[in-house]
Amino acid sequence: MRASSLSNTYNYNLLIIPPKAENGIPLNVELWVWIATIVVLVGVLAADFIYQFRNPHEPTLKESAIQVSIYVTLALLFTFVIGGVWGPQYGAEYIAGWVTEYSLSVDNIFVFLIIFTQFVVPRELRSQALLIGIAIALVLRFIFILLGAAFIENFSWAFYVFGAFLVFTAAKLIAEFFHEGEDDSNEAGGLVAFIKKRVPTTDDYHGNKFVVLIKGKKHITPLLLVMISIGFTDLLFALDSIPAVYGLTKEPYIVFVANVFALLGLRQLYFLLGGLMERLKYLSIGLSIILAWIGLKLVIHALHKNELPFINGGEHVTFIPEISTELSLTVIVLTLVVTTIWSLAATTKSR
Repeated sequence: MRASSLSNTYNYNLLIIPPKAENGIPLNVELWVWIATIVVLVGVLAADFIYQFRNPHEPTLKESAIQVSIYVTLALLFTFVIGGVWGPQYGAEYIAGWVTEYSLSVDNIFVFLIIFTQFVVPRELRSQALLIGIAIALVLRFIFILLGAAFIENFSWAFYVFGAFLVFTAAKLIAEFFHEGEDDSNEAGGLVAFIKKRVPTTDDYHGNKFVVLIKGKKHITPLLLVMISIGFTDLLFALDSIPAVYGLTKEPYIVFVANVFALLGLRQLYFLLGGLMERLKYLSIGLSIILAWIGLKLVIHALHKNELPFINGGEHVTFIPEISTELSLTVIVLTLVVTTIWSLAATTKSR
């Protein structure tokens, strides 16, 4: 129960400004900081969209490499912003969250390849489709992050749920890796089929148009369906990636900016990696290890905060030490390095 001296305004802002972090020091992310962050994000996406709309093309390897380098550099520099303003603990939480989100986002690229193949998307339109699909995903993730923050704030047992879900997802990834003969499928296929049954569509692309007139009747083009597929599929990925970041930090602002920096460069990363994605054959094993580790971290944290009467009589369980953010970051980075080297070495031998 909150102290009665808290104002109504403070309670109203509970979704946006959490009262305390794990180390007891307020993060104090004021509303104007949220607004400024979102305004900058919208500005970047708007500029990128205008450029892509006026110059639809497939980015070159050099262009993609430069843009990915810029986004990665900005993401790393933002660590010093958070660490300088709010303290090194939050800087460590942010960089761990960003690395986790970025590594999980790479898995999205495999799905993008499937979507583009199924819809036979012209190469010059893929960049625009990715951009708008990612913009849709960012909006949906923002809502999901705020709901997750409220859920965690009001129900301490949510950590058990998130932790168990991440461990389950990790096991599912391992099972899928060893499953022979499984066909690739578009996870948003059901949604696309639902739209096609209720809205007139055309199978032909009409440049970068989303809606066209055919015999006096409006039809949506495959390009719009592609962007819906990308946005919806990324939201499904958020069901495990966002709880994973909440396992590293309890601050919604850090979760949000980690997601933003991970997704902003995802479009360029798709064109940069290209055929390399086929060589990262053990990436899913690495991701499963990361998810299982963070799931374990969440469960241990839930035990320390335990209020469930059927576990230790409702008392905190503290004999298992909590996993630090620094240790988690080390495990995440080492796992990614080992699985990447393992994948490249294995695929090099097979060539």
